[in-house]
Amino acid sequence: MLERANPLSKLAAATALTLAVLISVDWISSTIVLAGELLLLPLLRTPPLTLLKRTWPLIVAALIGAWGTALLAEKTGSILLDAGPVLLTSDSVAAGIAIGLRGLAIALPGIYLLASTDPTDLADALAQKLRLPHRFVLGALAAMRLVGLLVSEWQSLGMARHARGVGADSGLLTRIRSFLGQSVALLVQAVRRATRLAAAMEARGFGNGTRTWARTSVFTGLDAWVVLYGVVLGAGALAAAVAAGTFNFILT
Repeated sequence: MLERANPLSKLAAATALTLAVLISVDWISSTIVLAGELLLLPLLRTPPLTLLKRTWPLIVAALIGAWGTALLAEKTGSILLDAGPVLLTSDSVAAGIAIGLRGLAIALPGIYLLASTDPTDLADALAQKLRLPHRFVLGALAAMRLVGLLVSEWQSLGMARHARGVGADSGLLTRIRSFLGQSVALLVQAVRRATRLAAAMEARGFGNGTRTWARTSVFTGLDAWVVLYGVVLGAGALAAAVAAGTFNFILT
């Protein structure tokens, strides 16, 4: 169902949720927003295992952020663990949990937006509704279309280097060198491809004169519900944090 909504409505809902989570650093608002986002998972029509494969780096990053915050946060409240240099208190653990949940709540709207949005529909909405410059819109469209190609090229580079015996040594330093070398090779290929694409688009007259669009970007009743869901969920999460006394404005 989410794929039928206009990309701008999904972007507006994601912005509202992100702002709500950014305003306060507390676990209640982050938990409510995260729970509301997870409720939308069936609407993506993406198997949970597939989504987990795409988002596991974000989950690992959230866990690392939570652990680091719990270790470095101010040690107030009751002591939960005192093992030499590792000291965890109730307040530091609460801060770590809040940061971890906050990171996931911020990342999920972007994942949902990318998984449910066709790049061409997004480009149509940006150009027709927001009136953004055509050069910017078409460049963003080309970049989104080439993300999958870059992943394939990374895999091809890895297999080619492996076939030549590059990085065959299992040492950590060798693996780091191999990774950096492969990254530079991918960057060079990306720059060359971008140059060729820019020349081809210029030869076809992109960016010159008024353009027409094959499809018209429209708003429907579904878009109103999407935006309303994001605004109500974000406002409700902040209201719950204020009522529970955990609201912690980011600038205080």
